[in-house]
Amino acid sequence: MTNVYFKQITTKDKIHADAKELLRTVVEKEGILLERKVPIKVHFGEEKNVTYISPSYYEGIIDYLKENEIESCFIETNVLYRGERNTRRKHILLAYRHGFTKIPVIIADGEIGEEYTNIEINKKNLSSCKIAQKIAEQKQMIVVSHFKGHIGAGFGGAIKQLGMGCAARGGKLEQHTNTIPIINPIECNKCNRCKKQCPVDALNIGLLPRINKKKCIGCASCISICPEGAIKINWLGSISKNFYERMAEYAYAAHNGKKNIYLTFAINITRNCDCEGHKMKPFLKDLGIFASTDPVAIDMACLDKLSEREKRKIFNRGRYILDYAQEIGLGEKEYNLIEIL
Repeated sequence: MTNVYFKQITTKDKIHADAKELLRTVVEKEGILLERKVPIKVHFGEEKNVTYISPSYYEGIIDYLKENEIESCFIETNVLYRGERNTRRKHILLAYRHGFTKIPVIIADGEIGEEYTNIEINKKNLSSCKIAQKIAEQKQMIVVSHFKGHIGAGFGGAIKQLGMGCAARGGKLEQHTNTIPIINPIECNKCNRCKKQCPVDALNIGLLPRINKKKCIGCASCISICPEGAIKINWLGSISKNFYERMAEYAYAAHNGKKNIYLTFAINITRNCDCEGHKMKPFLKDLGIFASTDPVAIDMACLDKLSEREKRKIFNRGRYILDYAQEIGLGEKEYNLIEIL
């Protein structure tokens, strides 16, 4: 049974110190040997979002690594949709604007998601997964997650940070069902930039611009390159049981073979994700920080602890992903909670 360590939040002024203490505890108690280079997997928050995990909360983690002579960086991947995080250049500039300047910033899947490694997994839905190249190369990461709601996944925690967060753009697209991109012919100016970008010549920019579904490999590069935003994700019917399973399989690909440490901040708990580019108000009080070596156990512990405090089931939609993640060997739902006073 996996240990999950928990520290309750009393004041946000001490969060960086609490995170450092939890990291030290899990490393020492679990006998973890840190690699000489350990990136910190993060989420920088979309433009105008204010409830993402503040860069100041990472300072204790960074200080602990420096004290142990561990080289580190912030590591993240490009998003699928349009915004300030869909190219490496814009993404890095946003990270700097949001204050992530203490260590280098690495966007792991290239300028528009073209740099990835196919990780073979041979699971129910997917035989391989497109994991961002610089994440696939790592032996160990500290995966920091913000526990909150999510419009599609039900909730976001360690599994989502692995599955969506470590996938290249094409991998993010692959996790959704029925999500071959579509072109809005009214918005398309027929500049042909998407056609030139496409590696498999799947775009036909004729009288009625369209994407050949049989040719499309789901790399999503056309979405990021379109200057008019005319190419979009077909979200219709994309959220299903199959979606949860694919996300868990991607999480398995990102986790398997790595000696990862998971830290989850259950603070600023909003109903929706940090990917949403607007101000959101937390709907639950801050809980604390969790740490573990098991992404399934830490997500389960977050759900249990919140539900116990609120005396009702929190984020019930999406819990199926924990069952399937355990089934494929990503981790275990049973855990031993150790509270750090």
